[in-house]
Amino acid sequence: MRIAHNLADRVSGPMQFRLVLQPLVASVYAVRDGLKDAKTGKSPYLWALISGSSHRLHIVKDGWKSVSTVFFMALAVDVVYQLIELRFVYPGEAVLVALVLAIVPYLIIRGLITRLARGKSNIQS
Repeated sequence: MRIAHNLADRVSGPMQFRLVLQPLVASVYAVRDGLKDAKTGKSPYLWALISGSSHRLHIVKDGWKSVSTVFFMALAVDVVYQLIELRFVYPGEAVLVALVLAIVPYLIIRGLITRLARGKSNIQS
């Protein structure tokens, strides 16, 4: 119950700008990488991860290179939020928030952009 309550408080509490800003920054990286994937003919990112690709470790490293900065910023900002609001740090909650604000948007948008860009290039050909 504490986790659910603490997570819900983040939506209306201080520093709520990060709930928009951090997914937006992750989306910018995802768009850049998704366009690059489409140009090089790679499979959509999330699909390549879950489809049993033999290059899964390389795929994860490539994505992590792009989104790690946003993830760590989301983690740091959530720790600051927790110190201000809760006067205590719950590391699990901080990691969960960073995953939701940075990793999830990146995974979804990178693959979507790859598919859209590939579809657009097929139409123009």
